[in-house]
Amino acid sequence: MDLKYGVGLLVILIIIIAVLTFGTGSNYDRIEIAGSTSVQPVAEKLAEKYMEEHPNVRVDVMGGGSGLGIRSVSQDIIAIGTSSKELKTIEKDGLIEYPIGREGILVAVNLNNPVNSLSKSQIKDIFSGNITNWKEVGGPDAKINLVVREDGSGTRSAFEDLVMNKTKVKSDAIVQTSTESIKVVVKQDPNAIGYISLAHMTPDVKALKIDGISPSIETIKEGTYKLQRPFLFVTNGEPEGPVKEFIDWCLGPEGQEIVKDEKIVPVT
Repeated sequence: MDLKYGVGLLVILIIIIAVLTFGTGSNYDRIEIAGSTSVQPVAEKLAEKYMEEHPNVRVDVMGGGSGLGIRSVSQDIIAIGTSSKELKTIEKDGLIEYPIGREGILVAVNLNNPVNSLSKSQIKDIFSGNITNWKEVGGPDAKINLVVREDGSGTRSAFEDLVMNKTKVKSDAIVQTSTESIKVVVKQDPNAIGYISLAHMTPDVKALKIDGISPSIETIKEGTYKLQRPFLFVTNGEPEGPVKEFIDWCLGPEGQEIVKDEKIVPVT
């Protein structure tokens, strides 16, 4: 079985089991959210705070990738899908997008790598295989090890749209199924390079400057850092009742402050 569909099937099964376990006749309204692993942490924070203030509502948040979130919400398996990429025209049929923020995609290397900055053109050449040794971009004489996300990942889709411009990523790249797992590989391999979301950035890996600009909330907001993408909630048709109330709250002052605290540029 294809890995991306295997992971997707597993998440859907978890959702179904959860519904069967908790039932639909409880004394609370239930909202199921699934999709982008990059959006997942901020969605969990939003859900946690919302449930504190609305004890009659249960909000369950799961990952699985943007592709899974879009497919699952279009099939009415979940109430809200999450995506960290713009929806393609073929994916939009009947779906409504709610941007909750904008986020940067970082190109990360090991802390021991002396390279601090690359141009977008150099990154494209590295991930396409035109540049294969760190010495070609000012680093050590060592083979560059690429780490990428799986097909269906919103982070991968956004990176390919923003950087690769329809050029294929080198076929021997190491594929990981979450932003966190890419970070683990980069942390352990001094010759690795991968892309992660700003929200997942921690001091154990190094984010490169791109065309001389460091990734930050400020540079994303002002538009000088170019590798950025939307964080979306997606519904199948106009949301109603508890789902609409939750989305409205996330787009309101309190929800947007949580978005900002999670290193995402708020939309309001």
